[in-house]
Amino acid sequence: MTFSFKQTVFAASFAVVAMATAMPAAQAAETTYPLTLKNCGRDVTFTHSPERTVSIGQSTTEILYLLGLADKVVGTAVWIGPVIKGYEEANAKIDRLADNDPSFESVLAKKPDLVTAQFQWHVGPEGIVAKPQQFEELKIPVYTSPADCTGKDNSGGGDGVRHSVFTMDLIYQEVTELAQIFNVQERGEKLVADLKAREEAARKKIASADGKLSAVFWFSSAELDIDPYVAGTNGAPGYIMSALGIKNVINSEEEWPTVGWETIAKSQPTLVVAGKMDRRRFPADDIVVKEKFLKEDPVTSLMPSVKQGHIVAMDAQAMNPTIRTIEGIEVLADAVVQLGLAK
Repeated sequence: MTFSFKQTVFAASFAVVAMATAMPAAQAAETTYPLTLKNCGRDVTFTHSPERTVSIGQSTTEILYLLGLADKVVGTAVWIGPVIKGYEEANAKIDRLADNDPSFESVLAKKPDLVTAQFQWHVGPEGIVAKPQQFEELKIPVYTSPADCTGKDNSGGGDGVRHSVFTMDLIYQEVTELAQIFNVQERGEKLVADLKAREEAARKKIASADGKLSAVFWFSSAELDIDPYVAGTNGAPGYIMSALGIKNVINSEEEWPTVGWETIAKSQPTLVVAGKMDRRRFPADDIVVKEKFLKEDPVTSLMPSVKQGHIVAMDAQAMNPTIRTIEGIEVLADAVVQLGLAK
């Protein structure tokens, strides 16, 4: 039996935060402009609270929404799946420049006074959309998610190599800095507090399983008959597993290394966590294709985790270093409980 969990609790908890963001910030310090922040090795200066933001990357877009800043967003791009629950209407009103990679020209056409980027792959030293300097020459500051550059080397292209273990502190830093840029510090503080409380609650759910379980996180595969992209030790899935005391059977610093199913099968993971997404770059992006493969492939079908139905479907956004990583911790903790593995 395959478990797929909806984000009801996720939506409810963020609804509380959304209501809180409507309250005026009475205690938090006001931002003094010009504001200069160190971001991904660059000094970035903001002369005023942005009014027209183009957000390239779903996680950063959702952080802006959760901070009550949807009305400051004029364009988005790079979507893996549906927007977080409760923000469908607000998101539908904002121009989606591309599901995947927007063009430099399409971003400029929105006349932004801020560009945010979730990945340096899109806006970075070798960005496929642009380099930060191209925007800065036009007096448009660029803010990049710290989770994609702190302790990580993106110079080799692809998903990069994360030399330091990812923690949610990098997402909390992004929330705090974006709140400072837009002068909504109290909203940022409340959002971070909510996320921390949710993580602690999920940890307590399966504290008894600490050290007894193992898992492999399967994001996708370029082709079903070649090695899958699975999670290395230092990315968001590594954090999810360590938070819950679950061993990662993949030992690699690469964000998403390719590892053969024969090797994975030999490690006998207790759980297979499979990414589900709306993206259809590869056939295996489809969770239904993943599940069928696991149950029918001569190698994977013999894995105890597959035979016992220990397959957990997880939103792919939670598998990236994003604000949804907390949701991933909750989903996996709930799965462990429902599968009777927390004893």
